[in-house]
Amino acid sequence: MSKAKSPHEEIGITIVPLERIERQIYLIRNQKVMIDSDLADLYQVPTKALNQAVRRNLNRFPADFMFQLSQEELDNWRSQIVTSNPAARMGLRRPPYVFTEHGVAMLSSVLKSDRAAQMSIQIVRAFIKLREILATHTDLAARLEQVESTQEKHASVITILAEEIDNLKELPPEPPKRRIGFLADDGE
Repeated sequence: MSKAKSPHEEIGITIVPLERIERQIYLIRNQKVMIDSDLADLYQVPTKALNQAVRRNLNRFPADFMFQLSQEELDNWRSQIVTSNPAARMGLRRPPYVFTEHGVAMLSSVLKSDRAAQMSIQIVRAFIKLREILATHTDLAARLEQVESTQEKHASVITILAEEIDNLKELPPEPPKRRIGFLADDGE
């Protein structure tokens, strides 16, 4: 007896593990985003085709859905990924476009394929999972921030003390003090 096929198998879509997608989500401009070339790879379309579909539908991609990296952001991003994948993405001629969670959801409507729709669902799930992880660790983040603040205060006190000790080292030594009092004769 044959096993029932999932909806993904029926339309020939291989689902990508959430962990792989999560590794392709970056924090840029305090927003979780994905790079156009990573999305094109997941959607199995050339990056050029993905960006062309976006350009044809720019009215669907406001600044909070998609933006292009500045050269400084691109250089910073390159320095972060260079150790993990030295051959990839280093020959970019222009800074890539990045898409927020909402931009990813909108991509499925402009790419208009079953794969795009299913991958958008998977990618949005990855964004949601990351958001849940961050939300559950807000108390830990608050405690960490408190520890950092305390360490900064202690560091400033230590710096002041070190400077005062250095200043004491620079002072000339005091001359020996003259003893005061009577000396007793031992001979009588």
